Amino acid sequence: MFTGIIEGYGRLLGKRAIGGGMAFDFEAGFELNDPEEGESIAVNGVCLTAYGISERRFSADVSPETLSRTHLGRLGVGGLVNMERALRLSDRLGGHLVSGHVDCVATVKGHKTVGNYTLFTFSLPKGQSRYIVEKGSVAIDGVSLTVNSCSPGEFSVSIIPHTLKMTTLGVLQVGSLVNIEVDLIGKYVEKLLGPHVPSGADQGSVGSKIDTAFLAEHGFFK
Repeated sequence: MFTGIIEGYGRLLGKRAIGGGMAFDFEAGFELNDPEEGESIAVNGVCLTAYGISERRFSADVSPETLSRTHLGRLGVGGLVNMERALRLSDRLGGHLVSGHVDCVATVKGHKTVGNYTLFTFSLPKGQSRYIVEKGSVAIDGVSLTVNSCSPGEFSVSIIPHTLKMTTLGVLQVGSLVNIEVDLIGKYVEKLLGPHVPSGADQGSVGSKIDTAFLAEHGFFK
C-alpha cells in the first residue's frame, strides 16, 4: 500500500520488450535506504516489483495487463516519473490509502491558474467516473489529491504550488495522459452491494436502491 505522497522524481533509463510485456530500468531521485529485493515501488501510481536494486537504480517488469491499463508503455527514455516506496505500518498516512493498482487512463482536458493554485480538469471513462466524488480522494499518476468537482466523464482538482514543484503534474499539458486510481472504498462497497441489486439493473445505480427500508432490513438501525 501507498499514501499518494510522492517521495521524489525518478527517471526512466531504458525499456525493452520481454515475454509479452516490458522491462523497465529506473533511477530514483532519492536514496533507496535499506533496499529489499522484490520490494514494491509505485511509479506514476503503478505498484511495481523492484529487482536488481543497485544504489538508486532498479528494474521492474510490467505485464501486458498493466500496460493496457496505464500509460507506462508510452513513457519515453529519459522521462521523469513520480516515485513512492511502500507504506510502513508506522508511517504517517498523509494522503489516502493507495493500492498502486491503476483503474484507467485519463486525459488532461484543461488547466488554468486560480490565485496561487492550478485548476486541472480531466476526462475519463464514464464507467470509472461514478467512483469519483466531490471532496473525495483520487490518485493521479500516484499523487493523492482531493476532488474539487465532478460530473459524468470528467472531474477537476486544485493543485498547490508545492505539489506542482515536487511531482510531474507540473509539466502536464492539455492532452497529456495520466494514470488514475479511484478511491478503494467505493469499489468495495459497490461489490458488496452488488448481490442486492435486482437482476438487469445498472451497477452504476446501486446508490438509488439504498433507502431506509433496505438499511433497516439489513440491521443498520431499528
